[in-house]
Amino acid sequence: MKMSKQEGVYSSGNEHTILELFSSQWKKYQDNLMAALVTLTPEQLQLRPKANLLSVGELAQHIIAVRVYWFHGLLGEGGPEIAGFALWDEPGAPERTAAELVEGLDLSWKLMAEALARWSAADMQQTFLYHFEQRSSEVSRTWVVWHVLEQNLHHGGELTVTLNLYGLEAPDL
Repeated sequence: MKMSKQEGVYSSGNEHTILELFSSQWKKYQDNLMAALVTLTPEQLQLRPKANLLSVGELAQHIIAVRVYWFHGLLGEGGPEIAGFALWDEPGAPERTAAELVEGLDLSWKLMAEALARWSAADMQQTFLYHFEQRSSEVSRTWVVWHVLEQNLHHGGELTVTLNLYGLEAPDL
């Protein structure tokens, strides 16, 4: 491995292959998540581990919204038809059915997968100005992909724990 111009960033010369490997595993995770949600009733989607924590449905809506917010809202991927999904976790957003959640996961996955398949290692280093509250900072595509992946893993884990708490079949995440 060699050190790139950015301190602490290592390159093996086969970054696209590595990205493809991560994407294929993320896709398996995605498929398991969709399989766990597809048969849930509206009542099961409202289950939460504790009154002040997100329900199963709210967790899925949040995963979808975050994917679309970062990939479409910040990175500019996809067209206007995907934009509304970024609002699915806003306060007062309507509860979604299992079928809507599976569709949202599928469409948001396709948005990400198409971008990941197209981006080169150089593309992954491109930065974007991100505004949050009163701060602004530059984030790279690499950072965004990692952030969305870690968010998916975290909230998918919460979803799994909640389903297990109620004796429901949980995805093998």
